[in-house]
Amino acid sequence: MDFMSRLEMVLSLILFLSLAINGVLFVYSRNVAQRLLLISDEIDDMRAAAASFAEHVKSVYELEMFYGDQTLQALMDHARSFREYMEEFDFIYIPDEEEADAETQ
Repeated sequence: MDFMSRLEMVLSLILFLSLAINGVLFVYSRNVAQRLLLISDEIDDMRAAAASFAEHVKSVYELEMFYGDQTLQALMDHARSFREYMEEFDFIYIPDEEEADAETQ
């Protein structure tokens, strides 16, 4: 009987440690997921701002008084290339559900 109670104590201790470790890992993974969602939202906002900037530069460039200006053309090209660069990272931060919705539309 002494052997069984000792075995029960060891198994109980292992069970307690396992539950504690699982609880810590659950809380940690939940916090990491929340941070990733926050980063995803911030990147999306930055991407929208870059697209808005590119459209604004394009609208200024198309005005008669600025049409053909090389500086604005270079700025517009730079804004367009930056927006394309940001679009390369869509696969990183867009959750699968949003991606499926975007493909459906």
